[in-house]
Amino acid sequence: MPKRILQGIVKSTANDKTVVVEVERRFRHPLYGKFVKQNKKYKAHDENNEYKVGEIVAIEEHRPISKTKSWVVKGRVGVSKDTTVNVD
Repeated sequence: MPKRILQGIVKSTANDKTVVVEVERRFRHPLYGKFVKQNKKYKAHDENNEYKVGEIVAIEEHRPISKTKSWVVKGRVGVSKDTTVNVD
């Protein structure tokens, strides 16, 4: 079975060797036919802490690395146009 690859925006780099990536999914509502957006956050492993908030990255499914982390960052795809991300 092939590993899933998703693309999303890095939202947080607060943890060591971990980034939080938000993936947007768009689908047509089954009854109303309107396109709906859904966002989901995934924790992904970033060994060298090289990715920054606001970058667009590709993440790949992986064996569980920790309790909540089962994804690995494959690489940088680009930089998000939305640069108004709040970093706390």
